[in-house]
Amino acid sequence: MALSSMTGFASSQGTIDTHAWSWEIRSVNAKGLDLRLRVPDWLEGLEQYLRTELGKALSRGNVSLSIRISTEAAEGQTFAVNKKVLQSLLAAMAVAEKDAATHGIPLDRATAADLVSMRGVLEQEQTETDPAPLLAALKKDFETLLAEFVQMRGSEGAALEQVLTSQLAQMEDLRAQALACVETRKDDANAAFKAALARVIDNVDGLDQDRVAQELALLAVKSDVTEELDRLDAHIKAAAELLAKGGAVGRRLDFLMQEFNREANTLCSKSQHSAMTRIGLEMKAVIDQMREQVQNVE
Repeated sequence: MALSSMTGFASSQGTIDTHAWSWEIRSVNAKGLDLRLRVPDWLEGLEQYLRTELGKALSRGNVSLSIRISTEAAEGQTFAVNKKVLQSLLAAMAVAEKDAATHGIPLDRATAADLVSMRGVLEQEQTETDPAPLLAALKKDFETLLAEFVQMRGSEGAALEQVLTSQLAQMEDLRAQALACVETRKDDANAAFKAALARVIDNVDGLDQDRVAQELALLAVKSDVTEELDRLDAHIKAAAELLAKGGAVGRRLDFLMQEFNREANTLCSKSQHSAMTRIGLEMKAVIDQMREQVQNVE
């Protein structure tokens, strides 16, 4: 299964009889699946159908879906005047004419065409039509729209996979550099320990040799980064397996990024060596880049 992004967009248009519609669907990253639908409520069952289909196709993302439906006047369509709106309009016009006359402002006389052109005055007479054909057409069109949307998220996911794979390769290379640095660091640390010990022995009488040995052993344990490098290796392999598996793996990848960061932080704090510190900081930079990409993985 391929990797999918939570970022996507698709749109389409369609017509049937006197109805025309346009779809638009887009999504961005989110912790879960958040569906925000704007559909006409007079098409009973449409919203529930859309939610069900989106829930089957998607696992995560903030998804916004809207549809606009317009209806053309059918042959023989009749119109009627909304008398309530017309009376309100005439009353407002009378007030306006009176105020204008008070201030000596002449007004042009309104015509019937002026009146019926005002919003709400002239209405199409409603005729009972069966919404079933329109509903069926919308459902069929939505299948195509959803397939295109999922395909786009898949294309974005493929790009994310390439980037993450490259970044994992950088992490593997940095880990190899850290392993190589361990031996150099060990020699430098031993030399520093011996120099410090020699200074202590030269300046303190009756030094407890066993205690010195314990302290040196403790310092060696505190500065040992073998476990961190081993865990990094395990995390790199686990992330690569998730990328190969695909599907909705974004949450697990996000958790792994936290583990990556923890090991890199510990590596820096225990390094006591400039080269190892540099490697640890480079690791942190790559991990931050990976975390940004992982935020968009479904």
